[in-house]
Amino acid sequence: MTASSPTSHPAATTLGELRASGHVSRGVADELRENLLLRLRAGEDAFPGIVGFEDTVLPELESALLAGHDIVLLGERGQGKTRIMRTLVTLLDEWTPEVAGCEIHDDPYAPVCVRCQGLLAAQGDDLAVAWRHRDDRYTEKLATPDTSVGDLIGDVDPVKVAQGRTLGDPETVHYGLVPRANRGLFGLNELPDLAERIQVALFNVLEERDIQVRGYSLRLPLDVFLVATANPEDYTNRGRIITPLKDRFGAEIRTHYLSEVSDEVTLLRQEAGLVAEVGDHLLEVLARFVHLLRESSSVDQRSGVSARFAIAAAEGVAASALRRAARTGDSNDAGAVARVCDLGPVLPTLLGKIEFEMGEEGRERAVLDHLLRLAVAATFRERLSGLDLSGFTSVFAEGAVVETGDLVPAADVLSQLGTVPGLAKVLDRLGYGDAASRGQVAAAVEFVLEGLHLTRRIEKETVDGRTVYGAA
Repeated sequence: MTASSPTSHPAATTLGELRASGHVSRGVADELRENLLLRLRAGEDAFPGIVGFEDTVLPELESALLAGHDIVLLGERGQGKTRIMRTLVTLLDEWTPEVAGCEIHDDPYAPVCVRCQGLLAAQGDDLAVAWRHRDDRYTEKLATPDTSVGDLIGDVDPVKVAQGRTLGDPETVHYGLVPRANRGLFGLNELPDLAERIQVALFNVLEERDIQVRGYSLRLPLDVFLVATANPEDYTNRGRIITPLKDRFGAEIRTHYLSEVSDEVTLLRQEAGLVAEVGDHLLEVLARFVHLLRESSSVDQRSGVSARFAIAAAEGVAASALRRAARTGDSNDAGAVARVCDLGPVLPTLLGKIEFEMGEEGRERAVLDHLLRLAVAATFRERLSGLDLSGFTSVFAEGAVVETGDLVPAADVLSQLGTVPGLAKVLDRLGYGDAASRGQVAAAVEFVLEGLHLTRRIEKETVDGRTVYGAA
């Protein structure tokens, strides 16, 4: 614990007591820089929850923060821009003092608003001080075309004027979101959507660090760290960041989609709210599926394929498993377990998350089905390569068939197949081990059957919404 960064909630105090405690005031950029340096020197994760950017985005972000630069995060939808923006608040001191009751959270040592300057002059060291948690020092605004200068910067408060104050009185100003974010972080999502005349209002904030409200002779030096996000202009066509404003941001950082399947799986585990068990092999299928979509010529790559697509897919797969458990009683002590048959039913719900090329009209579902099959086959080869799966194929060579589907219980799948040599090694490869539940065993079996079909070792046909595997 340091005097400038208490780790527990401090009691409200006075300016005199604050001075006596040895507290040292510092600006937001200094806080971010010094706290980031502490994490880097300690080998800690400076940006918890940010996956797959360790060698690309994060070094640029660290340099921008160390330089004290305001930042524009530029990239396609679903690349974690907002998540990065919100994570920056963890680099602020946990608690910071402010003048009690101040609308713009003035520094007790150097207040900038008229009210607090008057209180300091009148009360001196008896000036009341309150403590503010870092979570409350983050303000976020979604830029929309109807956002006004008053929303961001401020305007005359008619109520205060009606109470008898003159229009020239600075205390008649109603502060907007930016002044209220004083001594904190201000995040502006989708900056190009902000009307160009409104973007002009941010010039002074970024360059001179003050605001101007209408015709007031008011200079309000603010301590605000500004972070904005934007999609590439060639895709959105809804607006642009005007050149003088871009020039005032210290750093423009490009984000990207995750390049590694393992990172995509980590992100799914972290972000998806799964209501049933979804094995890593199925999350790998979804990760590869998303990567194939991002490479497909059938998909409009200018719009991108958001990470939210994969998250929604994982949640849908888990929901399908839970639905089966509720409808058929297919659950045990381990709960509902997702299987390959749960992948297909979620595809129709995901179509609205992708923009296809014009020539693919009417073929959208076929494109998804094809790429999903490729993802399953690639995961099957990656996970089970080198294993002897002849025990499975020999069962079908003897004339057996296995019927499965999103409403077929695990017990029915397993009873049709019987005992299979080599199943234990499959369970081990998929991370289930010797103590696998019935649902996990069925998930492993169905994954193998689908993989064998896709590698042309057994046949498959769909009958009345159910899948039947048989001899080739």
